[in-house]
Amino acid sequence: MSRTYFGTDGIRGTVGEAPITPDFVLRLAHAVGRVLRRTEDRPTVLIGKDTRISGYMLESALESGFNSAGVDVVLLGPLPTPGVAYLTRAQRASLGVVISASHNPFPDNGIKFFSAHGTKLPDQWELDVEAALKEPPQWADSPSLGRARRLDDAAGRYIEFCKSTFAHELTLKGMKIAVDSAHGAAYHIAPKVFHELGAETFCIGCSPDGLNINDNVGATHPEALVAAVHANRADFGIALDGDADRLQMVDAQGRLFNGDELLYLIVMDRLAQGQRVPGAVGTLMTNMAVEVALKRQDVQFVRAKVGDRYVLEELEKRGWLLGGEGSGHLLCLDKHTTGDGLISALQVLNACARSGRTMAQLLEGVTLFPQTLINVRLQPGQDWKKNAKLPVETEKLERELAGNGRVLIRASGTEPVLRVMVEASDEQAARQGAERLADVVRAG
Repeated sequence: MSRTYFGTDGIRGTVGEAPITPDFVLRLAHAVGRVLRRTEDRPTVLIGKDTRISGYMLESALESGFNSAGVDVVLLGPLPTPGVAYLTRAQRASLGVVISASHNPFPDNGIKFFSAHGTKLPDQWELDVEAALKEPPQWADSPSLGRARRLDDAAGRYIEFCKSTFAHELTLKGMKIAVDSAHGAAYHIAPKVFHELGAETFCIGCSPDGLNINDNVGATHPEALVAAVHANRADFGIALDGDADRLQMVDAQGRLFNGDELLYLIVMDRLAQGQRVPGAVGTLMTNMAVEVALKRQDVQFVRAKVGDRYVLEELEKRGWLLGGEGSGHLLCLDKHTTGDGLISALQVLNACARSGRTMAQLLEGVTLFPQTLINVRLQPGQDWKKNAKLPVETEKLERELAGNGRVLIRASGTEPVLRVMVEASDEQAARQGAERLADVVRAG
């Protein structure tokens, strides 16, 4: 069955337009509450949010919807998405709810959910909620209404959890770290985590006003961090996105390291500690150089569909612990149940502190292949799968690359666009190959 409201990461859209309206969000919470009460008499849900101005409105709607279904609510205030996942598990709550549109601009917002174990919920649960949305409400009577309260020091508890994932015998003393919180959910948390582990920290993107989340700062705009690292002569720069589940890092020379490189670095640090790493999971977009380098270390590499949800599914299926995306969603399942930008950054800093080497030195064995991505807009009614010439040209190009590159063609899930990506050891070959295939698509 297809889902009407849920996408790959909860429900997301523009505030004031369906479904991100207070009336729908109230109905959504009521429906979720009814689903929870099928298996639990008195469920408790935790609600956290990022710093968007619309978070207040949606928080109130969720609170009312849950209470009306006989569900208790604990309000966490601004907190990173992985922080909500952690506290849901730590507090033995029935469900965790996050109000965030992640790296999107402030006019957007969304709702996503975590299980009692701090993990993403299965498709069937989302289908059950959508079925409950179609049913008439069943308002709880006054004695059965849920109650609401705030959890004191939610941020402090999450800070201590993050710090616990950093090696106890190591310190960040002597390191100067620039922290970019994207004016998002980690603005009051990220600087404290690194400072309390010994680093000298300074922050950009830590002054939210409800309207500036992800605005030319954060993991989606790392140029602000690169400039800050240069200006302040920092040793490291750490950029998070609006809900702090995504990470990009910068070294003292201003070199930007993406999620593919950071995943490889974390895997290699685990191996250096004598830990067994049977394999790692990336996505269809993961740079081929990482796959080649991992296989040289006898670490199996598997590609999942694009999206951290699919990376997690593949890791759980294989019983592996490490995976991620080039965008900076990194999963270290021996540290947390979900992707966490802060904890991922701490794993990288672990490796640097333990080895006494820089990120660039730890990545000497990996030189990313040039990638060219062209978004080809499809004409109304154009079915690219019926283009007989495209598979022929694709196969021809793959033969020419001869194992030193690859081709990926996939349709966008949100707009009428076909994404044509060619990766090669030579930048000119990648660009010319992508342009060649894009021309074939345009010719129809």
